[in-house]
Amino acid sequence: MAPVAPTEGASGISRRRLLGTAGAAGATGLALGAVGGATGSAASRPAPATALTTIGTGSVPFHGAHQGGITTPAHASAHLVAFDLAPGAGRKEAAALLRRWSASARAMMAGEPATGDDTGIALDAGPSSLAVTFGFGRTFFDRTDLTGQRPEALDPLPAFSSDHLDANRSDGDLWIQIGSDDALVAFHALRTLQKDAGAAAGVRWQMNGFNRSPGATPHPMTSRNLMGQIDGTRNPKPSEPDFDQRIFVPANPPAGVPDWMAGGSYAVVRRIRMLLDDWEKLPLAKQEKVIGRRKSDGAPLTGGTETTLLDLDKRDAEGNLIIPSNAHARITVPEANGGAAMLRRPFSFHDGIGADGTPDAGLLFVCWQADPLKGFVPVQRKLDRGDALSVFIRHESSGLYAVPGGARQGEYVGQRLLES
Repeated sequence: MAPVAPTEGASGISRRRLLGTAGAAGATGLALGAVGGATGSAASRPAPATALTTIGTGSVPFHGAHQGGITTPAHASAHLVAFDLAPGAGRKEAAALLRRWSASARAMMAGEPATGDDTGIALDAGPSSLAVTFGFGRTFFDRTDLTGQRPEALDPLPAFSSDHLDANRSDGDLWIQIGSDDALVAFHALRTLQKDAGAAAGVRWQMNGFNRSPGATPHPMTSRNLMGQIDGTRNPKPSEPDFDQRIFVPANPPAGVPDWMAGGSYAVVRRIRMLLDDWEKLPLAKQEKVIGRRKSDGAPLTGGTETTLLDLDKRDAEGNLIIPSNAHARITVPEANGGAAMLRRPFSFHDGIGADGTPDAGLLFVCWQADPLKGFVPVQRKLDRGDALSVFIRHESSGLYAVPGGARQGEYVGQRLLES
């Protein structure tokens, strides 16, 4: 029998108020055991609400200038999924779908059951920092007769010599990023949105990702990838004065940028397979030369700490560059790319062991920028010409999506486009 989501008033009971936490349940069981069991009215009274852990209580607002999941701290669990509109579905069906998706995302991000027939997967959890982010692929505008509203920034990415792209796991009319610090909460959101799609759209591809869990280190740290490298040290920071200019479309978009993209951003998504068997055969010193940073703490090979700027001119006693000319960190540093910057917010993935014994594992690369032609493209072109890391990775899928700004109160995501 399918579980039925309890309700409390018009807005619905929160997941955490429904069942409390696992810790609370465990404590209750110990107390009952200590007294040999409880009977009568004491046993029938509901247990008092118990606070969730910090991880469970975190929440990301659905409404705002920008969608959640862009500047939100990296999540422990994620799902990326692309949909194609069904044959015959157009603008009307797309608008109805975005209304359903937005209603479900708004409820789940608040820690409440999803609208409609909730599956019950996350009933005993809090919001757990759930963020759901929606974007539109280039083909969406053809399917909805909105080509006049398609941003120029959605022009196809150029081909790169290192690409080994699978068309069936690339692109898509619609794209959703789901992130949470609880794996069940993330899966609940994925399952809900898939069901919400109904006959309007079908899944084109779906990928699962993860990061280190909050609290797994003594203090917050930049995450490591599956190569063991600290990954994301030079990310732009919201505290920097030009952060919004680099990452988000202005509230008053410039000429040539449609108004519906105000407060939005562009997401480049790449599935990057890591050839871990080959990488792990390299001695530590050679791994560090490939990256240009120490593996232990992420500091540049030229010295300092993780946040120390690279000294690109420093040489050793023999006159050789300490950070090699083809080191990954040298090629990607903004100072060497005319200030080109993107907000990297990736997830690791592992999809099993192949018949040859090699892991199908790597990075679900997601980066955000106000214009991919000024962010991702120039940096990737330089990497394509001579990155020492390129022989240890393989780009297997790709997508580019226009992610509108956050929905205002009473709006659904994409309303300013679909009702323009």
